[in-house]
Amino acid sequence: MTITIKDIAKVANVSTATVSRVLNGAGGYNEETKKKILQMAEELGYRRNEMARSLVKKSSNLIGIIMPNVSTIFYADIVNGMEKVAQCHGFSVILSHAGEKGNRLIDCLKMLEERKVDGLVLVSIPLTEEQIQAIESLSIPYVLLSTDTQNKQIPFIKVDDFEASYAATKYLIDHGHRKIGLAGVDYADRVAGIPRIEGYKKALMDHGLSISANYIKAGDYSFSAGKEALYAFHAEKAGITAVFCVSDEVALGVISAAFDLGIKIPEELSVIGYDNTRVAEMAVPPLTTIEQPFQLMGEKGCLKVIEAIQQKVEVKTERMPFRLVERASVINRME
Repeated sequence: MTITIKDIAKVANVSTATVSRVLNGAGGYNEETKKKILQMAEELGYRRNEMARSLVKKSSNLIGIIMPNVSTIFYADIVNGMEKVAQCHGFSVILSHAGEKGNRLIDCLKMLEERKVDGLVLVSIPLTEEQIQAIESLSIPYVLLSTDTQNKQIPFIKVDDFEASYAATKYLIDHGHRKIGLAGVDYADRVAGIPRIEGYKKALMDHGLSISANYIKAGDYSFSAGKEALYAFHAEKAGITAVFCVSDEVALGVISAAFDLGIKIPEELSVIGYDNTRVAEMAVPPLTTIEQPFQLMGEKGCLKVIEAIQQKVEVKTERMPFRLVERASVINRME
């Protein structure tokens, strides 16, 4: 049997209006009445109907999450972080996939608008001006995760890809490598691709090393892109001793192709990845990689949106720290 506020009012010998005020913290009652009603509610096993409550408040307690329809591993950690924070604050999340490069984003926004979400988090989607206007038209708090726009007024949370790429390349240089490849990068990706290319190039330039177009292999951050990159390096006899991979999946593809080609990792080729996803430590050998704090990014993004909803504060941009995780896929040629 479902217990209602009428049942509590009857047992506590007060009006339903008083029960409602106590349960919603609205005031207008003394401490003794509050204690009695809360005790009766607990003893009777009352459970608040959040759906009905949201209709009264015109609030759904829902956070919408939109991300690309891709298989990249790191999304799980981002979503876990968001769900953890949402549940702690009495919210739920709705996950929606915007398709390749966000081509279904407008449809996702329409669906989330129908569900009356209170806030929005967009993950790794490069936005057009039209899409930005559609997001703004919802008039709800939102934040971008692991992406940004050229409009600096739009809040985002992400790692500095240029600095992280520079750090990865410098690490290889500091370990004695002079011919360093870059694998799996998307030249058209303004958010992550171009900064990682530029960080790689700047590190080479700062250390007096030449930049060769043949040392950069394009791709889509995938396992297959890594395999294709190493096959190309091998066929061209590039002579690289190390390769910076723009994702852990690309790095796994490089390691797989190295096995096919009889190239020993790291004795003959050092490999460094990017992301520090769960598979990085499962690789053979375990993968040295740049870590992005994906779960923390998810937690931060969700918390910023919830604070904006509840406290009417502005969502602000935040740069997240990265770190280089050393494992066994890079050899020091200086020793």
